[in-house]
Amino acid sequence: MWAFIAAFWVVALWSVVRPHDYFTWFLEVFPALAGFAVLAFTYPRFRFTHLVYFLIVLHAIVLFIGGHYTYAEVPLFNWVRDHFHQSRNNYDRVGHFMQGFVPAFIAREILWRRQVIRRKGWLAFIVVCICLAISALYELFEWRVAVGTGSAADAFLGTQGDPWDTQEDMATALIGAVIAAFAFSGIHYRAMARLESKQTGTSR
Repeated sequence: MWAFIAAFWVVALWSVVRPHDYFTWFLEVFPALAGFAVLAFTYPRFRFTHLVYFLIVLHAIVLFIGGHYTYAEVPLFNWVRDHFHQSRNNYDRVGHFMQGFVPAFIAREILWRRQVIRRKGWLAFIVVCICLAISALYELFEWRVAVGTGSAADAFLGTQGDPWDTQEDMATALIGAVIAAFAFSGIHYRAMARLESKQTGTSR
């Protein structure tokens, strides 16, 4: 666990050193910082599997990189764009894929271990719906920030001239959620079973 925390803060501190601009940096990394605070507060009462913590840290790193460079100007994806003759820097697609992929694990673990839903088919459906709702809510947040701040939010939006960027972002998050809900369900259920067995054994 300490390795996850160290990785989180090392990349966070790197990202805050001379970012593209601090307004964009704050908007991009705020979900990661808020998530860390929530996880720290709830840790004594509800501990996720190491798989979920690992994925959360991975998602946070994606956010920190996007906050440092902005999603439209991540150097590696500039190279990918130029080398493969793409029309845009597609790092934001990685971010929105993770926006669906990682919350799917979080939602499934909470709903399953808290026994809110015990039918796996319905659970997968509800998890995908939750992730799509999160993606839509984030797009609404981007819209209001853009309206409220004008051109100052251009780097935050990162549309790169694509009129369908919002829809494509939500579609990418949906793909991530569906993959997590179905293709990775087995490994997650096994991880939860191991954690519950360990907790039960410890409490005896």
